Amino acid sequence: MRKNQVKEELTAGKTTIGTMVFEFNTPGVAAILEQTGSDFIIYDMEHSGIGMDSMRQLMSYNRGASILPFVRVPDSQYSHLSRILDIGAMGLMIPFVESKEQAEQIIAATKYGPLGKRGTAFSLAHDDYIGGDISEKMKRSNQETLIIAQIENETGLSNVEEITATEGVDVVFVGNLDLSQSMGISGQYDHPRLIQAMEQVVEVCEKHGKAAGCFVSDVEAAIHWKEKGYRFIAYSGDVWLYQQAVKQGIAAIRGASS
Repeated sequence: MRKNQVKEELTAGKTTIGTMVFEFNTPGVAAILEQTGSDFIIYDMEHSGIGMDSMRQLMSYNRGASILPFVRVPDSQYSHLSRILDIGAMGLMIPFVESKEQAEQIIAATKYGPLGKRGTAFSLAHDDYIGGDISEKMKRSNQETLIIAQIENETGLSNVEEITATEGVDVVFVGNLDLSQSMGISGQYDHPRLIQAMEQVVEVCEKHGKAAGCFVSDVEAAIHWKEKGYRFIAYSGDVWLYQQAVKQGIAAIRGASS
């Protein structure tokens, strides 16, 4: 199994930065993003049309690049967790984690014993199709797999201490748009209540030695929350970055004097 450099850096107290893929699930996307300095890609299955067969191909394409492949699954069902790991994902982002019990169920589904109860099948995509000591493979997988729990509503926020303290959870990631909706302040990213919530997550993560994560749509927000203590930063996504670059380029061309 590949070494998870992102998990290693987060454990060492460093910051990692990557981006998300919603639409451009093409053979070259991992190689393209590898050239940007991104530490990771989060392939989205929650809000995109990317299904299991497509994700299996993406994990295969990603094998030729050093950038780490993580997947945001649709929900916390066992089949959506273990199967994505079996096809080669190095980490999972799980939406709407609301309780310690749910966090423990996620760990049970994604870790081998004694930490969890993940089903066993080896010499497949997740262990590079090679043989070897099964016990060592299980140990390595438990060590290298990154688990990202999303806090996206007030229920999850009220239980963030217990979720963060759960053994096996590596990153506590604020879904700030969904959280703002739950608070009745949809999309008001500068609202004091949302800011307080995001600062609370950092404090809890630092207390328990975990990394706080967030999504940012622009560089200024990324710098701001990085300075506030967020160490796992998902910078925008393929759709918006592509639109922004093309829009700016065309506007500059149209505005240039002849």
